[in-house]
Amino acid sequence: MDQIPLLTGKTIVITGGTHGLGKATILELARHQPRVICFTGRNGEAAVKLQQQIRVTDNKIDTIFIKSDHADLDSVQSASEQIIAKLERLDIVILNAGVMGRDAALTKDGIEWHFGVNHLAHALMIKLLMPLLNTTADKYGDARLLVMSSRFPWLPQQGIVFETLNTEQDWWYGGRWMRYGQSKLANAAYATTVAEKEPKISCISLHPGVVSTGLWDHSLNLPNRLFTWLAEMTQIEPLEVAVLNICWAVTTAKANLKPGAYYERPDKPGLHSSFAGDAALRERLWNWTEMQLESRM
Repeated sequence: MDQIPLLTGKTIVITGGTHGLGKATILELARHQPRVICFTGRNGEAAVKLQQQIRVTDNKIDTIFIKSDHADLDSVQSASEQIIAKLERLDIVILNAGVMGRDAALTKDGIEWHFGVNHLAHALMIKLLMPLLNTTADKYGDARLLVMSSRFPWLPQQGIVFETLNTEQDWWYGGRWMRYGQSKLANAAYATTVAEKEPKISCISLHPGVVSTGLWDHSLNLPNRLFTWLAEMTQIEPLEVAVLNICWAVTTAKANLKPGAYYERPDKPGLHSSFAGDAALRERLWNWTEMQLESRM
């Protein structure tokens, strides 16, 4: 991956960095000499091992682990405030943490689990980190915000069922996949709106590719792992390909990015789905999110 430029002086934040795609991305970015890599996750023991691996790569990189549970907005807010307190600049934010295909459940804050973890937790982080992102963009000319999405095709008929997001949405047929799908649609749609409202920030969403990571191995039971594998078996790619796609998004020249776009491959922006281009849905998502986070601003 020699096409990735040196990241001298840059500060990187990545959520869900202790395993899977997040961990692999951190290890690759560490090869290009950033000044600080700050990452979140729930597993402190795995974080220590990752920090040791990074020190072997480059012992001059400052690594910071902040524990955060995306199913609890209090935890996410605390993590975001710690990031702000510890960092002087914020060049790259990769919102990678997520869940997939879980049983019907609610987060601690009473939101459908996938939507709460994959969308709402990251929306809170975006709002809290935005002042530091803007300050960095003003001073250094660029700040990147990458929201991880997915092209997973299963969606409710109306895209996002706002009326029942405060329930488990325990739909009988394909429920776990529709719950996941609408959360990934929200990631892409929200990134587009953020780019419109924050023009200084290079904000895009990305489907990095279909890879086998801990997201499949640990969050799904055997029948659902088999279903996912069969559904995507012709498209599964090496982990390194997905990592390269992420690294391209956060290191390519700013002029190469289309603000607010959804990418499935470098240099090929498109639409997540017909819903992602729906201005009314994006406005409703923004307003719904603002209402959920109002007391935290």
